[in-house]
Amino acid sequence: MYEIYRFLQLILDVVYFVMIAHIILSWLIAFQVLNPRQAGVAQIWDGLNRLLEPIYGRIRRVLPQTGNLDLAPLVAFIAVIALQSIFLPAIFNALI
Repeated sequence: MYEIYRFLQLILDVVYFVMIAHIILSWLIAFQVLNPRQAGVAQIWDGLNRLLEPIYGRIRRVLPQTGNLDLAPLVAFIAVIALQSIFLPAIFNALI
């Protein structure tokens, strides 16, 4: 049972760090520190978008329109933190 808990924790850790990388990269692109037309930056940006768009897309359907402000990454980030620190331990403590 503990192995399943550690595996789920590992998956949430990977998602957490991928989201951090996506958020930082989006800031660097928005403030024109990085050029998205460069091949390496474009590949990393495209890969992160392909990984996270299924998560963000579902959240965007539920959230109201806020113009240019995209709250989906923030909501997803808070959800991952909540799953990692509140729900996952509570579920496995109840099962043990």
